[in-house]
Amino acid sequence: MLFGADQDPTATTDTAAENQGTAIRGLPPSPGTAPHPGLAGRIPVVSAERLLSELVPPPRFAAARFATYVPDPAEPSQAAARDLLATRAATSDAGRAGSAGRGRGRGGGLGLGPLRRARPAPTVSGVYLDGGYGVGKTHLLASLWHATEGRKAYGTFVEYTNLVGALGFAGCVARLATRELICIDEFELDDPGDTVLVSTLLTRLAEAGVRLAATSNTLPDRLGEGRFAAADFLREIQGLAARFTAVRIDGPDYRRRDGAAAPRPGTEAELAAYLDLGAPGCAEDRFDDLISHLSTLHPSRYGALLDGVGSVVLRGLRPIDDQNAALRLVVLVDRLYDRSIPVLASGAPVDQLFTAELLAGGFRKKYLRAASRLISLAVAGEALVPGRSCGRAGEKC
Repeated sequence: MLFGADQDPTATTDTAAENQGTAIRGLPPSPGTAPHPGLAGRIPVVSAERLLSELVPPPRFAAARFATYVPDPAEPSQAAARDLLATRAATSDAGRAGSAGRGRGRGGGLGLGPLRRARPAPTVSGVYLDGGYGVGKTHLLASLWHATEGRKAYGTFVEYTNLVGALGFAGCVARLATRELICIDEFELDDPGDTVLVSTLLTRLAEAGVRLAATSNTLPDRLGEGRFAAADFLREIQGLAARFTAVRIDGPDYRRRDGAAAPRPGTEAELAAYLDLGAPGCAEDRFDDLISHLSTLHPSRYGALLDGVGSVVLRGLRPIDDQNAALRLVVLVDRLYDRSIPVLASGAPVDQLFTAELLAGGFRKKYLRAASRLISLAVAGEALVPGRSCGRAGEKC
């Protein structure tokens, strides 16, 4: 993986850590020695079983349902996408029940039939939600997951690549082929190898009769455009595109509809006032220390890094000009956003962490999404500072 550390994502240091699924090493021996231990003091160890168990919508979208998705009246494509997915979910469950009654296994739904067939499965399409960041794609994908009966898996593109690394390709196919539905949020192109890997994985799962649904900020036949031009790679992406029916969702970033901009950076006095409250689960770090620490951890561990964390205080934010460091930060921001963890920070504004050079490159959309999410988390953090006014944070991804 381009931005990952050179470590086995599920390496463990002892049997107890393996049995627990997660262990944290390097923490202070007692709360009294460090009232606000930082993330840079944690080294989480994550088991393959934990990676599998976490293939569910993130906490922020645990209650997401089609009924709670509020489309923008000015953007009819949002309501159309919601209605299409709701219909597909209902059709899927009806088809599944009918097939089970006939003793034939799983039904059609998104166009994919039973897991085991007497003859090869026909070529079929999954659903691919395309649109800018902040239009509610993740909300809709999570709603589809919640509305679908049976065994299912939900994860980001990065989480599936991590799972292949933990289980091996054949092991990953074997574990996921038993699911009714596989949801892939934020289909990404961090490098051609990861994309070919996930493309091959999805092809195998589709051939096994697993239904597919995905989101991205780029149409599937345009993935990789402007980044990688190798003919073999482009053929692979086009083959993946044939697996999906693209559904376009238009609209502005939900988190910015109310005009909320990045809050002004906190002062040292304001950060101290919050820390003096003794907020449970507060993690305090220097920004450079955290960025350095992330380089020592595989990105599959970033979620576990936040176990028990209720808020994050970062001192000395500054623009990043190193692409690997920036991509690691994006993954951490995604995990913070998944868990709705407020961020209080001093230094540079949270929407100015990626340099103009990075924003002009192939990962522009990813950096802009991270900046949008950081603004939401910083607005939430602003509300925690005694005596400081704040704006409203958005709800949709």
